[in-house]
Amino acid sequence: MFQHRNPLTSGPAATRWRQLLEDRAIPAEIRAAAPQDPSRHDPTRFVPPATPEDTPSRRAALQLLGSEGGSVLDVGCGGGAAGLALVPALTHLTGVDHDEDMLRTFEQACTARGVPRRTVHGPWPQAAAGAGTADVVVSHHVGYNTLDLGPFVAALDIAAHRGVVVELHAVHPGAWLDPLWVQFHGLHRPPPATVDDVLAVLAEVGIDPGVQRWTRPAQPRNPGAELAFSLRRLCLPAERGDEVAAAVARLGPRHRDLVTISWSG
Repeated sequence: MFQHRNPLTSGPAATRWRQLLEDRAIPAEIRAAAPQDPSRHDPTRFVPPATPEDTPSRRAALQLLGSEGGSVLDVGCGGGAAGLALVPALTHLTGVDHDEDMLRTFEQACTARGVPRRTVHGPWPQAAAGAGTADVVVSHHVGYNTLDLGPFVAALDIAAHRGVVVELHAVHPGAWLDPLWVQFHGLHRPPPATVDDVLAVLAEVGIDPGVQRWTRPAQPRNPGAELAFSLRRLCLPAERGDEVAAAVARLGPRHRDLVTISWSG
């Protein structure tokens, strides 16, 4: 399946991708003063909805599963929303995540839906051997956290019997906070990576995917969760909450430009 691809590529697109992500790393002095780990995610934000959203990513994965259904591997599963959106077509779900709290949320969601599951703790692709293979592999909103994107997507491909579905923001998901980095830290962020950079890396690896760009409308606000998220990401203490809440409100409602990238195995 993968004999014509090069998972160890270190070509110009892969080099550019890594540099774009490294350039946006939080400066050490700001991170050291942060009251919370800015990279941490709150598992409660990733509990899958009872009724899955009918998105291009879900439809692409269901098409790969076909009428007979099949097994699914969810890489960077979080609470399991990407995989569990495929119920009842999936026959078994394996979740891979480096965060044990996320895996517990994933297991609880699978139990609530009666879905046979297995969990693998660790980063991808290091966890690939333990995860094994599945009919369909899904990976949502992980790529912008991945410095070595070529080996990452190559391992997704190797694990899939029928195909892979990746969902990403069109532009680095942290870019919307860039004006607030200037306001609160005087820090001008470098240009963010985009999905076009992702596609360039896939081309270097030898993957020619289908690409569908779409927009998720702005969701109803949860001011408390939004504020907690913004404070953590901006490395600010709770005492700055009123200032941050006002600054976020001035940015206005946020729609999300997303991209579904899929290919057959």
